[in-house]
Amino acid sequence: MRRGLLRRTGVVVLDYLYAGRHQLRAALDRSTPDTLVAGAGHRAPVVILPGILETWRFLRPLAEHIHTAGHPVHVVAALGRNRISVPEAAALVNRHLEEHDLTGVVIVAHSKGGLVAKYLMGMPDSGPRIRTAVTVATPYAGSSLARFIPVPSIRALAPNTPGLLRLALSRAVNAQIVSVWGWFDPHVPGGSRLEGARNIELDVGGHFRILARPEVLAIVDEVLAGDE
Repeated sequence: MRRGLLRRTGVVVLDYLYAGRHQLRAALDRSTPDTLVAGAGHRAPVVILPGILETWRFLRPLAEHIHTAGHPVHVVAALGRNRISVPEAAALVNRHLEEHDLTGVVIVAHSKGGLVAKYLMGMPDSGPRIRTAVTVATPYAGSSLARFIPVPSIRALAPNTPGLLRLALSRAVNAQIVSVWGWFDPHVPGGSRLEGARNIELDVGGHFRILARPEVLAIVDEVLAGDE
């Protein structure tokens, strides 16, 4: 189905309004991981991984949704705004998994966070601790727009960069991943299809506001319910 320029423009406007509102909310949020979501819960532990230039607080609404369902939700505050390399970020998350002795973990990740999740799942120490991952709007094949952004951490997400190529060639954990994306993503124009994964393209537009869509929340709930 073809979508017109006007509809795509509307998606971009709404997407940035959502991102701006939640970045502001996150910047003013003074809660800590322990007081917000971690610890309590009798169901499978969940680790939330934000995208680049996002702190864990940006994903707080999603974390609260999962926590309300009875899952202990863990965030890795040391990631900051997730501007470090994927291997460095994965090492920080691995340390968190070990320190909290987490097993049977479900990862829910946004954008670059999905790359960190896949890398983590392929590591010999952390891989056995992780059961599955739901990734939303993740640039598995890179983003053709990243090469035009003069920020090293973003340009590293351009297609054919060495790090992304190595990650793409590693397919052992793809079957454990549920990759979700919308029909139009202004940040990841090529979509988020991952060979061998469970791929779900939604009739939803946007890179950020897709996080709050009921379709995405329903997929997260389904995966969490099926992994018990």
